[in-house]
Amino acid sequence: MRVELRDPVSRATVANLELEDPGSLPQPGRWIVVAGLSYLVLQRSHRYSLRDGRYQLCAIALDVKRQERPADARPFRHGWVIGDPGCRFNALSPLLRCAVLPEGPCDRCSAYRPRDGGPLGEEGR
Repeated sequence: MRVELRDPVSRATVANLELEDPGSLPQPGRWIVVAGLSYLVLQRSHRYSLRDGRYQLCAIALDVKRQERPADARPFRHGWVIGDPGCRFNALSPLLRCAVLPEGPCDRCSAYRPRDGGPLGEEGR
């Protein structure tokens, strides 16, 4: 199966991959490494073709942003989070750490406050 990595602004193709198992392809909010370069997956779209009266998946397009995965990124729920997800100011996003100290690191932030309802908040349970 053909997988196309695209720039989200210009829609230009960054790279092409051939995969046997599309299930191993990352979902939005995760990083992928291709030819030694790291990309953050922003959006995933599927392309179908009509064959023998049935639609079949023929290609997948990933909108990606060239970005190294930060050292303090960690898996959280169904994606990645930069920094400490236990802090109430953390954006719970792979793109932005927090509003108080966006460049980090979290361990030196004087504004750290635990989320209400425990270390990950009520929504983390």
